[in-house]
Amino acid sequence: MALLLHIDTALEKASVGLARDAELLIQFENDQQKDHAAFVQPAIQKALQEFHVSPKDLDGVGVTAGPGSYTGLRVAMASAKGLCYALNIPLITVGTLELMAAAAIGKFPEFDAYCPMIDARRNEVFTAIFSPKKEIILPPGPLILDENSFSGKIKDFRILFFGNGSGKWKIMMRNNPAVPVFGEVEYNGKHLATEVHERFSLKLFADLAYTEPFYTKEFHSAAGKTKK
Repeated sequence: MALLLHIDTALEKASVGLARDAELLIQFENDQQKDHAAFVQPAIQKALQEFHVSPKDLDGVGVTAGPGSYTGLRVAMASAKGLCYALNIPLITVGTLELMAAAAIGKFPEFDAYCPMIDARRNEVFTAIFSPKKEIILPPGPLILDENSFSGKIKDFRILFFGNGSGKWKIMMRNNPAVPVFGEVEYNGKHLATEVHERFSLKLFADLAYTEPFYTKEFHSAAGKTKK
């Protein structure tokens, strides 16, 4: 049985969990997004101590790779890669949108397709569409919403829209006769443990040297001004 650690700091709520195969043993959460960086390392240490295991007992580390908060994604990825490099164990990455879709499929299995939305600035979201088997119908990426977004897809599929970005589109569509279906879905450590174990079993490991967070669009940081 594989002992797998997983780290998630992609969205508002961060979590660190420990699982035996797909069975979640323990999870710690933090809902203060600005404190995610300070939360991760103590949570990892506490999770290992609770089950009287050491980092050397880990068989792999899973991490949500994005999209999501730029800072949050870097925090989790750096922590996961550091452990994997030091312990010579595999890194497993899970897309945030796919993880959200997995949670929705489990809660609402009756839909033809699932469209998670992560809030971005103004009318923009990070989104994708997945089949009930988690096959990609619309690849993950950024999208500026308007009333015609997904117009063709709504006719072809019974789609569930959800996530913290879906509220913006719900407002846009309130006077549209083809009102889509919206739902409340929140993933947790059980969903992440399942996804990480699935990839671990199939040996779908990420390249430790070259794997980066999946931002979906280029990350820009503000450079400091040079003093003269």
